[in-house]
Amino acid sequence: MTASEGLALLLLLAGSGFYFAGTVGLLRFPDAFCRLHALTKADNLGLCLICAGLAVLSADWRIASVLFLIWLLGLLAATVSAHLIARQARQAGADNIDPPEAS
Repeated sequence: MTASEGLALLLLLAGSGFYFAGTVGLLRFPDAFCRLHALTKADNLGLCLICAGLAVLSADWRIASVLFLIWLLGLLAATVSAHLIARQARQAGADNIDPPEAS
């Protein structure tokens, strides 16, 4: 394993860990606003780390620039969707929305 493959592996594992933490936050936090905050922050950082790991593996600036654009689009989509969900929850008067029960 080369140094660049080791760095890429570390970045990919860290990104996966942030995705996992965001998912746990989505399931465990008490209200919709806390869940949205946990999910968007952790997923944005997780996507950044995964794109960085893939860029290191590719070793091509064109692929790295496409991965950067993918991260920017994901960042924009998460921001807009979280804002829309939070606004709808606030208009509905739902200060505390319970998560679905696990079977």
